[in-house]
Amino acid sequence: MIPTGQTLLYLIYVLAAASVILAVEVMFVSIAGTRARAGIINRRLQLMGDHAPAEQSLQGLLQERGLTASGDFIFGAVSLNRLYTQSGITGNPISFAIVFVLAGLVLALIAVLLMGSSAVVAALIFLLISIALPLLVLKRARSKRINKFASQLPDALDMIVRSLRAGHPTTVAIGLVAREMPDPLGTEFGIVSDEISFGLSLEQAVRRLSERVGFEGLHLLSVSLSIQAKTGGNLTEILSNLASVMRERRKLRLKIRALSAEGRMSAWIISLFPVLMFLILWGVAPSYYGDVWGNPIIVPVFVIFGCWALLGDYIMYRMVNFDF
Repeated sequence: MIPTGQTLLYLIYVLAAASVILAVEVMFVSIAGTRARAGIINRRLQLMGDHAPAEQSLQGLLQERGLTASGDFIFGAVSLNRLYTQSGITGNPISFAIVFVLAGLVLALIAVLLMGSSAVVAALIFLLISIALPLLVLKRARSKRINKFASQLPDALDMIVRSLRAGHPTTVAIGLVAREMPDPLGTEFGIVSDEISFGLSLEQAVRRLSERVGFEGLHLLSVSLSIQAKTGGNLTEILSNLASVMRERRKLRLKIRALSAEGRMSAWIISLFPVLMFLILWGVAPSYYGDVWGNPIIVPVFVIFGCWALLGDYIMYRMVNFDF
C-alpha cells in the first residue's frame, strides 16, 4: 500500500498537470476567439463602431493606407506608393521607409566600428537592409493580400448578384458585402460604398479599388461595369459570369500549383543543399578547405558558379510558374 505522504505527492502532481492543461486550453480558446472576431469584423466596421462620422472613417482608412484624404497617392514615387498601398500595411509610407533606413545605417555602423568590416561590406549591408528588405516585405505582403482577396471576390460577386435579383440597388448590394465580408475585401468594398455615397460613380469607385488592391480580376470588373454603363445590359448576368470565370481561373491556378509542387521543392533543395553543406563543413572542420582561400582564382570561381546557380534557379522558377 502506498504511504499517505506519497499519495499526497502524486495528487499534487496530478493537480499541477491538470492546472497546466486547463491554463493552456483557456489560452488557446481565448486566442482562437480573438482571431475569429478579428476575422469577422473588418477594419471599417471597427472604425464605425467607434461612432466616428462616415466621412472621417473613410479619410482615416485612406490615410492609413498611404493615401491622401481624397484617395490620391501621398508622394511622387507612384510605383512605390502603389506597392505600399497594395501591401495592406497601415501607416505612413515615409515612416515605414525611414525605419528600414535607420536600421540599415545602425547595422552598417556596427559592422564597421565593432566588427572591423570594410566600407564595401558596410555599404552592402546598408543597401540590403534599407532597400532590398523593405521591398521584399512589401511584395510578400502584397502577394498574400491579393491571394486572399482573390479567394473572397467570387463569393462577394455572388452576394451582389443575389442582392440585385432581390430588387436592391447596386449601392445597397455593395454595402451588404462591406458588412458581411471580412478583411481585406470587406474594408475595400466599404471604401467603395462610402465613395459612391460621397459622389463618385460606381465605375470610378471600382477603378480606384483596382488601383488599391492590384488584382487583375478587379480590372475585369471595372471594364465590365464601364461597358455595361455605356451600352446597357443585364448587370446580374455580367457579374454572375465574371464570378464563375474568376472561380475557374483560381481553381486552375491552384491545380497548376499542386502539379508544380515537386519542381518547386526540387528547386529549393538543389539551391540550398550546397550552401548548407558548405556551412556545415566550415563549422565542423574549419581547416577542411586548407589554403584554398588564399588562391587568387577562388573569388572569380565563386562569382561564376554563384551566377550560374542563380541562373538555374531562375530557369526552374520560370518552369513552375505560369501566367494566364
